[in-house]
Amino acid sequence: MKHFLAAAAVALTAIGAFAQGSITLPPSGGNQRATVTQQIGPVTVSIDYSSPHVHSPQGQDRRGKIWGTLVPWGMANLGFGTCKECPWRVGANVNTIFTTSADIQVNGSPLAAGSYALFAIPQQDEWTWIFSRNHTSWGSFFYDPSEDALRVKAKPEKAEYREVLTFDFTERKEDHATVAMKWEELAVPIDITVPNAADLYVATMRNELRNSPGFNDTAWEQAARYALDNKHPVEGLQWAERSINPAGGIGRKSFTNLMTLADAQEANGRIADAAKSRDAAMNDPSATVFDLHGYGRQLIAKGKKDEAMKVFQLNAKRNSGVWPTNGGLARGYSATGNYPEALKYAKLALAQAPDEANRKNLENMIKKLEAGQDINK
Repeated sequence: MKHFLAAAAVALTAIGAFAQGSITLPPSGGNQRATVTQQIGPVTVSIDYSSPHVHSPQGQDRRGKIWGTLVPWGMANLGFGTCKECPWRVGANVNTIFTTSADIQVNGSPLAAGSYALFAIPQQDEWTWIFSRNHTSWGSFFYDPSEDALRVKAKPEKAEYREVLTFDFTERKEDHATVAMKWEELAVPIDITVPNAADLYVATMRNELRNSPGFNDTAWEQAARYALDNKHPVEGLQWAERSINPAGGIGRKSFTNLMTLADAQEANGRIADAAKSRDAAMNDPSATVFDLHGYGRQLIAKGKKDEAMKVFQLNAKRNSGVWPTNGGLARGYSATGNYPEALKYAKLALAQAPDEANRKNLENMIKKLEAGQDINK
């Protein structure tokens, strides 16, 4: 109980200091304030906290005496304030504050955008994380469970020694992250998920396209492609159409824009329009030898070998005598099972290959064709 009474005394001292003047003093107990911030897709999550040490301000080694002693198991009466059963403030001095810029899920449960005091109920085998709407208080001396926004369970884990309490993001993915409180030889994780990252990105793009990016056809095409790839076909079509619309000098017909438009039309059931847009893309002056080669390979990957062969033949007609077209014909004939013809074009491409990496790749293709194997697999 002594450490809680000391904490209360620190709180009162600090409150008095706030009331009296405008000077800035070192943090009580040398517990420096720290902030860790992580981007999880379009969402920003931050934790602002004060970092106590395993060694006391007087130099006493408290290793082995942190959990269950300095930080008691369960709720505790701190001997100050209105709270009689109080959680731990997960740090020192003022509240630890957890902030998220958008709605998220914490350990699978929803948490709305905003700032929260992060408290904990430590136990030997299971912790409870508390996200309180009252994040402006000093510690948990006035904790009120009616202000809880969320409580979730977590399993403590043995961890490498940490002298200073820290929050680390130990796993980071596009729509998921794990942050862990680490102190002494213990770590307790919090799993954070952004369940609607694609929706948030699309909403952001929607606003950005009303600003300077909206005067660039590339931005419209990129937004359309993202929308299509993430199950927003209606907006994908609208944005793809805008990317080729010359109104205001913004839209521009190009191989890339027209191909995205074709995919958007197909995604919205406009199959005939999609075929016309793809034909326009392949015959557009902007279509390079690499554009057509890449499109042919995409068709092979989708199992459309006959369509791919037509694209490779068109590329050879428009861009004859260069190695990508011969390499494409090798792939096209291989896909249709004509290995002798494929081998002929692979050898022509090998003689034209511009660098060692492509030469090695073509040499491997030739070996497979000589063995009667499809080079596209």
